[in-house]
Amino acid sequence: MAHAGFPNGLGIAAEEIEKELEHDSDETGRRLIIEDNGILIGEMSYRNLGESTAEIGIKICDATKQEKGYGKILLRLLINKLFSMGYEQIVLDTNLNNKRAQHVYEELGFEKVRVNIDSWTDQLGVKQSSVDYKLYREQFIQL
Repeated sequence: MAHAGFPNGLGIAAEEIEKELEHDSDETGRRLIIEDNGILIGEMSYRNLGESTAEIGIKICDATKQEKGYGKILLRLLINKLFSMGYEQIVLDTNLNNKRAQHVYEELGFEKVRVNIDSWTDQLGVKQSSVDYKLYREQFIQL
């Protein structure tokens, strides 16, 4: 998670995640496990922000599975599903240093809305910056 600004990981216990998962629903949002041949390699999620807007996130945690195209394929599937569910806008943010992710988002049609310089401090006390993106159905580049 260092690439996202969390060099010491997220520090969330499995029991806490299990408890949170009990409240997931199609209406509020879901966390989805990413597997490759039965092996857990990451997760993605969406959250209903209201006003037909969903916030999404994705993490390919297994470094051997990064830069293989999984993220772009899985995001396309998730975005297609969210638009079919009635969402009109999808938003996300990423660490300004995560150029790989920014490249994928922009290839999918996301528009950079804002850069937030030194907007938060990581676990090591280092200031971090982020980039906000948005995507409307007509901007979505499917294939």
